[in-house]
Amino acid sequence: MSNNKQLYIDFEAYERMAEPHKQEKASAWRTAIGLQDVDGLKVSDYLRETAVRHIEGDITIDDVRERLKSYYINKTTHDKDDEEKEEADRVAANIAKLLNEKSFSFTALEFLNIHRHLFEGVFKHAGEVRTYDISKKEWVLQDDSVVYGRAADIMMALRYDIQQEKEFNYKGLTTDEIIEHIVDFVTLLWQNHPFREGNTRTTAVFVIKYLRSIGFKVNNDLFANNSWYFRNALVRANYRNPLKGIEPNKSFLIKFFRNLILEEENELKNRYMLIGYQDDCDTHTSTHTSTHTSTRTSTNNSVSSLSENVKRLVIVIGTEEKGIKEMMDAVGLRNRPNFIEYSLTPAINGGLVTMKYPDSPRHPRQKYLLTVKGLAVYNEFKEMGK
Repeated sequence: MSNNKQLYIDFEAYERMAEPHKQEKASAWRTAIGLQDVDGLKVSDYLRETAVRHIEGDITIDDVRERLKSYYINKTTHDKDDEEKEEADRVAANIAKLLNEKSFSFTALEFLNIHRHLFEGVFKHAGEVRTYDISKKEWVLQDDSVVYGRAADIMMALRYDIQQEKEFNYKGLTTDEIIEHIVDFVTLLWQNHPFREGNTRTTAVFVIKYLRSIGFKVNNDLFANNSWYFRNALVRANYRNPLKGIEPNKSFLIKFFRNLILEEENELKNRYMLIGYQDDCDTHTSTHTSTHTSTRTSTNNSVSSLSENVKRLVIVIGTEEKGIKEMMDAVGLRNRPNFIEYSLTPAINGGLVTMKYPDSPRHPRQKYLLTVKGLAVYNEFKEMGK
């Protein structure tokens, strides 16, 4: 993927100083563009330029969608990432359209219709419920999977969850109880995972519109800036593995929704959700002292045995996620086969680096991240001043 700097849109200026109708459009676009990060997608500069024209009132949202369609049909040259750019652009425009619409029906059919509206022309299966059971390896679960809803039960489960929420009475609840209840509902809704692709983006739009419909003032920018955190928090809220002593953890999602609804400023970091991260890195209580000491000693030993290529790669990735080209540019290498053989493969085999999409090694949006072990090594490098 290209590393060229993307056209910048000053959303904050629009939302702070522009007329109310421009503020609403800018907020919707900011969320729509940010939500593409859930699947590692980035919109094109053409989309950004066209979005600004829509915010300014020069064209309608339907004009935006038609222009995008024509732009990709008539494009004479195609970069390798055009396909994912087209998905990101068209879905972002569809999200912006839906978020600017006031109409909403709190039903299972509406959930399906939102998916269809978002991905029509992008996925052949837009709006269609999956017909097979699924599992997905997750970075945050160290390549384990959440247990998703059975394909045969999806519509029944969706209808039940939404009906239960419809009948729920919020009267008399404290703020904390309200947030916890919303988190419970969203957790169940997402766990159904009705579609082959696009579940998190559909859930986000549905939840935003639902919360607005019952009177909540929702800070949409949170989805724009923390969309991948939102997905990982949903994963942790739905993951249970008694053999490993792991129960569903909704605390991460609660922090997200407290920021979303109450405009709190809880820290939202993906690495905190990584299974094992807190146990390996916690130094705040005396009960962890012996564990931390032994971990530190073993980390020091492992650091000294790493090749310079692997050390450099760990430092380059850090707490982010990077594609192969990004990593190669950062370490100053040009030969891809050599980089894979002497840097990336040893780092993966050593348990330091993992794929964002381990089920699809050739995924067009593949990224690489540090594991718990890799993060521990990275923290050692920081402390050593490397």
